[in-house]
Amino acid sequence: MHTSWRDCKEWKDTGLGLSTTSNDAAKLYDAVLTQYVSWYDEPSVGGIEESCSKMLTSDPKFVMGHVLCNGLDLMGTGRSTQLDQEFAKSLQDMSILAESSNLTQREIKHVNAVKLWSDGFYADACNTWEDIMVENPLDMLAVKFAHDAYFYLGYQPQMRDSIARVLPHWKQEMPLYGYLMGMYSFGLCETNMFAKAEKVARKGLDINSRDAWSTHSMAHVLEMTGRHDDGVAFMSSTVNDWSPCGMLACHNFWHWAVYHIEKGEPSGAMDIFDSEIGPRCIKSGAMLDIVDASSMLTRLSFEGVPVGDRWREVYETCKPHQKDHILAFNDAHVLMSCFGANESKAANEMLDSLREYASSGCGTNCDVSKEVGLAICEAIAAYNNEEYDKAVDLMINKRYQIVKIGGSNAQRDVFSQFIIHCALKSSKKEHNTLARHLLVERKANRENSPLTDRLIARAVALHNAE
Repeated sequence: MHTSWRDCKEWKDTGLGLSTTSNDAAKLYDAVLTQYVSWYDEPSVGGIEESCSKMLTSDPKFVMGHVLCNGLDLMGTGRSTQLDQEFAKSLQDMSILAESSNLTQREIKHVNAVKLWSDGFYADACNTWEDIMVENPLDMLAVKFAHDAYFYLGYQPQMRDSIARVLPHWKQEMPLYGYLMGMYSFGLCETNMFAKAEKVARKGLDINSRDAWSTHSMAHVLEMTGRHDDGVAFMSSTVNDWSPCGMLACHNFWHWAVYHIEKGEPSGAMDIFDSEIGPRCIKSGAMLDIVDASSMLTRLSFEGVPVGDRWREVYETCKPHQKDHILAFNDAHVLMSCFGANESKAANEMLDSLREYASSGCGTNCDVSKEVGLAICEAIAAYNNEEYDKAVDLMINKRYQIVKIGGSNAQRDVFSQFIIHCALKSSKKEHNTLARHLLVERKANRENSPLTDRLIARAVALHNAE
């Protein structure tokens, strides 16, 4: 991480002038942006939250400061403007301040993009960030906001191509250049360009071994190419580099645990959950950590591992988000925690809230919830009610649409496994047959997958017993 923060003149010299006369505010803007991109809290400025506070104190009318702070809260997907009036007011104040300020066209577009996202029009916000990047390819805030947004929307080619378009305009000596490698690598990985993704991720790590997003992309590559032993070795040998990156460390530990599950070593995954994933989730309350904890306990349950009361603490952390409905991906994982903790009343209330939202709401996530998110959640409910036939029927025709709820291929694999487990447990013979076909498909896509082999053996035993 560079810590020679840029002042007003330096921002102007890069073609990204800021509408503030406060050098302190400009430098803190750089500090916040750098911490966001690197997933790391810099102690010299008090971490990302304190940096935001100091920045707005230095210049309360600094519009891009408000854009950055509000945008970070939105990208965290843990605050809803529908339920959090303080947050809604913060965004309203930002818009009013922007109207009375002399802003550049770039800054006006940033305000509009954040407002569009906060109003639920995620795709339109992405288009606005893309407009900024066309004119200002060095604007890392637009690059990073778009990258995260595409991830949430399951827009995989866009996640890859948005970085490919700006990359030629950057030079290696520029601040934050190296972090583009991890972002580009991840987009390549999510579009199955694994060899190039690995090459680019390694370049990012050569530039900065503490680049947690390049580490994260390497973790994906190793999983998707079936190199699980290499994955365990890579994560364990680099842990001191990426574990200090607190905003992403829990997720990287999650990847490490997934390797153990894949290898048929659930105790290894449980150890990582107990020592890292669970405690980090409970401490941070961040949505990324929440979905990781819920996903990991679900995967362990699929492996037949009794997870005991671990669901209880995860549920209590999820509880404030049961009616957020910011992302369908989040909703599904929060609902997992409700059922995992045997909170059927809370689960049913959440489902009722989701049905009402899907029928009367508006915006990108509402459309996704109508199309696929609600069906996933109703299937989760059916599974927990042992209505496996119903769960299969709800999910089978949606499986190629699940990408729309966002997340990565690795994260969404929990839903692929879910469909197979439902089909194996179904009382219908045609569902059992379907499970075998899905497993053949899964084997073709990932030849080296011990988890798939275990499921195939289970499916064959079930067939032979008929």
